[in-house]
Amino acid sequence: MTDHNEPQMNATDLIELSNFSHPAWDEPVICRVEVDLPGWLAQLTGENDWEVYSEDEDETCISFAMREKGKINAAKMSPKLAPKLAEVTLYHNGYAVVDVEGKALFDGSLTAGTSECAHLSYYHADSGEPITLN
Repeated sequence: MTDHNEPQMNATDLIELSNFSHPAWDEPVICRVEVDLPGWLAQLTGENDWEVYSEDEDETCISFAMREKGKINAAKMSPKLAPKLAEVTLYHNGYAVVDVEGKALFDGSLTAGTSECAHLSYYHADSGEPITLN
């Protein structure tokens, strides 16, 4: 049911709206996700002092091998004090997987505001100038 007091859009109005130009929307944009990996792992595990000790990249993702750096020397004295190991995989589409000691701690979209340690930035592809969104 329509309200007869509201103006109705006709076909001419729709054509005019579709012809409206959005030049800023036609420019290529680069989206970059920046992640504080040690901070994010500390947030997920409740344990501080993580470090990246290797990384591997392929065409769909980047994987980071991480360990607790405070326990590296302690492991030499006692195997029970061995540092925990983690793997963080960041996919180029914004998806992420985090495993610590073989247990999945995170499996989801990193770009959905799930972590304070991840920040999205946008740039003009042609000039590299940052884009500020309101």
